[in-house]
Amino acid sequence: MTSRTPRDSRLRLVRPRRQPLAPPAPRTATRRPAPRPPEGTPPPAELARTAREGLAAAVRVARWADATLSPGSDMGARDGKGTLADATAQRAAADLGLTVDRVRADWDTARLAGLVEVHGDSARPGWRLRVWDRDDAAVLRGWVALFDAWSLVHPAPPGLEAGAVAEAVEAMPQLLSFLQLMAGPVAGDQLLDLLDQRVTELRTERCEIPFGPRPEPEAPESTPLLPLLDWALSGLAAVGALTYADGQATLTPLGSWAVWVRLEQICVAAQSPAGNIEVAAEDMLRGCARLRPKAARDEYRAWLAARNVGNAVTELIDAARGEDALLRGLAFEALRVVGAPAEPEVRKAADDPGLRAYALLWLAEHEGADPEDVHTVLTREEATWLWVDTAAAVADHGEAPLLVRHLESAVQPTVPALIDEVRAVGHPRTVQVLVALAAAHPDPALAKAVRRAAFQVHTGGA
Repeated sequence: MTSRTPRDSRLRLVRPRRQPLAPPAPRTATRRPAPRPPEGTPPPAELARTAREGLAAAVRVARWADATLSPGSDMGARDGKGTLADATAQRAAADLGLTVDRVRADWDTARLAGLVEVHGDSARPGWRLRVWDRDDAAVLRGWVALFDAWSLVHPAPPGLEAGAVAEAVEAMPQLLSFLQLMAGPVAGDQLLDLLDQRVTELRTERCEIPFGPRPEPEAPESTPLLPLLDWALSGLAAVGALTYADGQATLTPLGSWAVWVRLEQICVAAQSPAGNIEVAAEDMLRGCARLRPKAARDEYRAWLAARNVGNAVTELIDAARGEDALLRGLAFEALRVVGAPAEPEVRKAADDPGLRAYALLWLAEHEGADPEDVHTVLTREEATWLWVDTAAAVADHGEAPLLVRHLESAVQPTVPALIDEVRAVGHPRTVQVLVALAAAHPDPALAKAVRRAAFQVHTGGA
């Protein structure tokens, strides 16, 4: 839609070329070989089996809720977090033979692993629960989601200062990388030294220079870092990422694989084909506007790999709310690359009139609708609004013939019917789109009618 290929019809004199004796061999596209995990990593099926065992309790509670509670039932506390209501937790505890605290803990694990999806004050079974027994990749993605949320599974004790806890969480990826590099038990003292170094680096990066005379540096053992390290290692052990006993920590096969996955994603981000990794979502989308679809998707993946998925989704939706209609469409293409983790925010975006049509199409595709029939989820007014928005993108970034061809995608059977419904839908770019269409259309009579409609919309006439 946005590519502009220069065309030059002038004739040029060229030297005759000798024809090759044999046709050249067809060129095959070379693809980067799939990265391999470190030697000794169990196969995916075995990793998935271990993950299923670790999440069995969470799956049990999620399936109980799926089978026992009817859709729309009052199962949750109205806190917007999907917390189980007291009556529901007690009923689950009685049915499953568990304590109420155990049910709540397993339910929280199910939410963090994507087995349960929260929408406002209600929760429903997630897509991972539906394919849990047959899709190893879905199981491993669920476990990695839990691994990323280890600090929520095992909250910090009340006595630890919140800022220090945040620093420990931010420092743990470096400690985990070191554990994987060592490929064996690592003493707690060694990890404590590494944590102290990383926290110091983080504070230096923030330029936290204390005012007044600086005290002598304290030994790591006498600072709050020791209980922070103990809490962090215990939390990672709680999700099955490592074992922590006798003052030593060792990554489990699942933990080692998850660390490798995260490191590989960082490497992918560093190999961004168009170099848009460090920029904000809006600038990244502009940089992808002239790329072919596959190259753009590769760029989206690299940009996403360098960010927390929640923050990335928020950035993309904020970019979609801007005035540039082209960025709106590209933002939702990037959200298609994100997949299931973007669903809650996309559902919220469906309440925004400017994003509703894009969000409804995204949700329909995400839920498995046939691509050829996905447009049927839109009402006539929503489809017309989307037509105007797309036409605005073409008018701003495309060529005049493309805008004329865009007429064929309208749901209205005639141009007069299209003009009437476009005027009624109230898109803020209606006047500009009609003016651009009138200037581009080769039929003088139709161009005149479109121009008159633009004038009437501009002046508020009938």
